[in-house]
Amino acid sequence: MIALIASIAFSAQLQTVQLSSLDLSQIHQGWGKAMKDRSVTDTPLSIAGIAYLRGIGTHANSTFKVRLFGKATRFHSFCGVDDNAKSGRASVIFKIVGDGKELWKSPKLSWKTPAVEVNVSLKGVKSLSLEVGDAGDGVDYDHGDWADPTIEYNGKAPVSLVPPIEKPIILTPAPAKTPKINGPGVFSVRPGSPFLYLVPATGVVPIKYDAMRLPKGLSIDSKTGVISGSLKHRGTYQVILTAKNKLGIAMRGFKIVCGDQIALTPQMGWNSWYVWLDHVSDSILRRAGDAMIKTGLSRHGWQFVNIDDCWARVPGSKDPTLGGPTRDANGRLIPNGKFPDMKALTDYLHSKGLKAGIYTSPGPTTCAGYEGAFTHEALDAKTFADWGFDLLKYDWCSYKSQALGVPGFKKPYQIMGKLLKEQKRDMVFNLCQYGMGQVWKWGKEVGGHSWRTADDLGSGFTLFRDSFELYAREHLERNAGPGAFNDPDYLLLGKIAGSGGSLRNTPFTPNEQYTQVSMWSLLAAPLILSGDIATLDPFTLSLLTNDEILAVDQDSLVKAAHRVAKVGETEVWSRPLEDGSLAVGLFNTGEEQQPVKVDWSSLGIKGNYKVRDLWRQKDLGKFKGTFQSPVARHGVMMLKLTKVK
Repeated sequence: MIALIASIAFSAQLQTVQLSSLDLSQIHQGWGKAMKDRSVTDTPLSIAGIAYLRGIGTHANSTFKVRLFGKATRFHSFCGVDDNAKSGRASVIFKIVGDGKELWKSPKLSWKTPAVEVNVSLKGVKSLSLEVGDAGDGVDYDHGDWADPTIEYNGKAPVSLVPPIEKPIILTPAPAKTPKINGPGVFSVRPGSPFLYLVPATGVVPIKYDAMRLPKGLSIDSKTGVISGSLKHRGTYQVILTAKNKLGIAMRGFKIVCGDQIALTPQMGWNSWYVWLDHVSDSILRRAGDAMIKTGLSRHGWQFVNIDDCWARVPGSKDPTLGGPTRDANGRLIPNGKFPDMKALTDYLHSKGLKAGIYTSPGPTTCAGYEGAFTHEALDAKTFADWGFDLLKYDWCSYKSQALGVPGFKKPYQIMGKLLKEQKRDMVFNLCQYGMGQVWKWGKEVGGHSWRTADDLGSGFTLFRDSFELYAREHLERNAGPGAFNDPDYLLLGKIAGSGGSLRNTPFTPNEQYTQVSMWSLLAAPLILSGDIATLDPFTLSLLTNDEILAVDQDSLVKAAHRVAKVGETEVWSRPLEDGSLAVGLFNTGEEQQPVKVDWSSLGIKGNYKVRDLWRQKDLGKFKGTFQSPVARHGVMMLKLTKVK
């Protein structure tokens, strides 16, 4: 009788909340905004002909985090593609994650597929994540509905998870006043191609540069540290770089490889997109180049200044700046009015020792509707080389209507990859097609040096799902190496584009910014800033100028990290370095600070190791068998482990 009364009392305390009544502004997704009791296109919710009055209309990739306080008992919903997607290309996968552990996952659901029902226990769960993924084939028409989603709870009601306000704390120490040479230990060039390398060195200026054993055909400017010229003969040249100021001299070995392979370490630089969008211009690119020198970024290895979309002309536009013939009588591209002389622009950047990147699409138009390369690939490749560009970002966009499937995904990149190799200058080739067809398995084969692995960071990309989970699940480290880099998109740091041409702060918290730079460095990913380089605050600048972190990214061994441990919401990632040490990241993907532990056995090592905190550039001591440290919400501790002899 007592048990029955207790059961009745407990049941009486249970309450139910409709998730559509929570704050949906916290949902991050790939297109549009999440809608209350409507589809993402603001139509009535409907899955396979069945209408639902309550629910949340989203678009892949989306994430909705709910704080449960450990008081929830059950989640119930129907899931599927909204009827208003109206396309057989729509396909999504729903996932429910509690405290970092997958609780439920749907099969691949397509347009007109009947809704699947989910009913899972939430007993003891503190944080719930509702995710809609793109099923690995792009996000087109992926309108995913959580229909009639409810949470049963007893006690404190569930609420949308709102990130806490964090104070940005600078961990990177100021560079020493004595000279120090930074950057990679190796650089590659093809025979006959223009050679351009700016020796990155910190210390009190002026600094006098030299390069001993520099091969014939190359020279160094002693005042700027720019090495230029060209090499006729293949081979490997061991050079000794020196940087001298009034306080001392730094010396460092530097290997120059002249052969077929370029981009032996990931590219580092800046891209215009996330801050300037369609406002990009010649003056903005020059300003970015000036800022790369003035801020000192170039002294830490940052070299590329890249134009993204919106530099060409727009077919059929009546705007006098953007319109007019998109190509001349010979078929060569004509830049729009904001770029009066492309060759003069690249010459300006090259004069500073910097490199220039450009953008186009294999389709008829770019993502923003500007002239693309379709049917003009050979001429465009030659044009970019003649203009003096050192990198090409090739963005899928309108080509998607031309072909699908892995052979179709490969085709445009095979064509352009071959053409770039035929040019008389080296051009890094960045494949941008959002991970379709598992591009990491064939990106190098088609001539790519780096390839995007997921959606845009500024839209449907989520930091932990599209880097941590994707890279661990697919073992992307197996496809990385010298001249071959997985690219999880740009560094979204500092000021980025806001509404009406204004600027806003990155959506990442300070801890998440530390996590992004750390993870990208462990993954041997390109480091391309896409915030406003001309208005870098001290905190953002400190993220970009920690030479011990950057050295991990630029390590010449190029062995990308893999996940060695995952316990709840904590993860450990490890990367071997050329000097025999290990770079190790301790990550906390949870919503509260918690300890993260690394065991030597998971790293495949034994004995005593010196542990160094790379962000603080501080030795923590000697440890044997294990190391543990508290890590903040969505934060990281970046370590270097060196064997004690």
